[in-house]
Parts: sequence; C-alpha cells; structure tokens
Amino acid sequence: MPKYVMYGNYCHDVIERRVPYRQSHLDGLAAQKEEGLLIAIGPTKDLTRVFAIYDAPDEATVRRLVESDAYWQNGVWTEYHLYEWIQVY
Repeated sequence: MPKYVMYGNYCHDVIERRVPYRQSHLDGLAAQKEEGLLIAIGPTKDLTRVFAIYDAPDEATVRRLVESDAYWQNGVWTEYHLYEWIQVY
C-alpha cells in the first residue's frame, strides 16, 4: 500500500481546547494503529504542528481518517496537508 505524510496546524489554545476531545482522539488513533493504517503521529514540541504517517490504500482513506478525527471536527487541528510519500529506507 502507498504511504502518506500528513502535517497540519493546531489552534493557538490547543492545551485548553483539546480537553473535551482528547480521549475520543486517542481512541480513534489507537483503532487506526490496530488496523495498520496509522504508522506514527505526534505534535511538534512547541505544539504548533502535527505530523503523521499513514499506510493506506489511497488518499481518500487518509482524508476520511483525518477529517473524522475529533481534533479536526472540533477545530483543534485548523488545517492539514497530505502528500503521498515514497519511503526509501
């Protein structure tokens, strides 16, 4: 399957804003990991950006995963970009 890199931005008040959605977000990520779709995800140290790597059948699948995430739906993530990635090593 192709791999995809997603990077996006967090809202400026991420620590406060994420509180009511955090468990749903983490549960969704765990399910994606279990299905083998999510390889890795995490924020930058300064909590301004998020980066993720997906192993998915197509771009539409990754967009569905991102856009169904509680952080996206509730404005914790404010934008994202998605690129097919060629893993060399």
